[in-house]
Amino acid sequence: MSHLRLNKAFVASAWILFAAVSSTRCGGSSSPASPSASGPALSSVALTASTIGIGFTGQGTVTLAAAPSAASSIVLTSSNPAVATVQSPITIAAGSSTASFTVTGVAAGTASVTASFNGTTSQSPALTVIRIALSAISLSASTVVGGNAVAGTATLTAPAPGGGAVVTLTAGDPLTVPASVTVPAGASSATFSVATRLVAGTLAGTVTGVYGGTSASAALSVTKPTVAIASFGITGPTETDTCTMGNGGNTLNCTFNGSTSAAPGNIVAYDWTFRAGTTVSQTTTGAVLTSPAVSCSWLPAPPLPAGGFQWLPLTVTLVVHDDQGNVSAVATNAGARVFPQGVCGYPAQ
Repeated sequence: MSHLRLNKAFVASAWILFAAVSSTRCGGSSSPASPSASGPALSSVALTASTIGIGFTGQGTVTLAAAPSAASSIVLTSSNPAVATVQSPITIAAGSSTASFTVTGVAAGTASVTASFNGTTSQSPALTVIRIALSAISLSASTVVGGNAVAGTATLTAPAPGGGAVVTLTAGDPLTVPASVTVPAGASSATFSVATRLVAGTLAGTVTGVYGGTSASAALSVTKPTVAIASFGITGPTETDTCTMGNGGNTLNCTFNGSTSAAPGNIVAYDWTFRAGTTVSQTTTGAVLTSPAVSCSWLPAPPLPAGGFQWLPLTVTLVVHDDQGNVSAVATNAGARVFPQGVCGYPAQ
């Protein structure tokens, strides 16, 4: 009877031990399976820039701890799709441990990119999305003597995106600027030249730039020179720097305009000379000389020069005097032309 009780106790103990061993072998572990059991884990998610503009794109890179043996798909998500969206999924090729992706700015704010692969995740640093626009137009000087140039600078609110940022430029008289200036990709500013013309007094002009839906301006005051400066243009019946003979050869059919001349005082005399064969001089108190008087003797004798030319060379000069006794240097235009056809012995065309 005592042996029977002992055997029953032994059997019960053995059964309990068997059940415990069986439970250990068939049940799940409390530790997660290592990612290396089915492929490498994620190592990092990096962005090439911490800031991009609204409507522009940036690049990022996903890196695995090791290169997979087969092509692997990586799922990417944005923490704030209303601010930035991200390309997903992307594929890492077999034997490679990295792949690139594109992120696009949607609205101002911050977001991060999370990659998920093989039971692991990795998150990028924060990405800031801003509106890239024109911040300021600045000039190297606020005042300049007419005829000189100053440097202008267009500055953005952030570095320009890939391809650069084209800032549209305009300016009012007496200033002249290029139609645009390009801020290179990655740079925040670019310079340009502001030209000015001669003025008889002080004139203010404004340079304006536009980019990204915003505009900025800078003012420049242009002053008259400290010495007298002669400057003029020639306007003919059909084009600049071209005159014809009128009134039977007694009039030079064009206009000399010296209104771009300047001096410290008021200009009181404009001394003109014009020569095709001989030289004729004429002084005016106003800046414009229209249809100056000439004669056939002013022209060289026919025929026209050899070489098939239908015109004669014309040289015009100007010297200005102001009421303070200043006299300019001689301004010369030696590239003008006069067409004498039909007068003074020259055959009509």
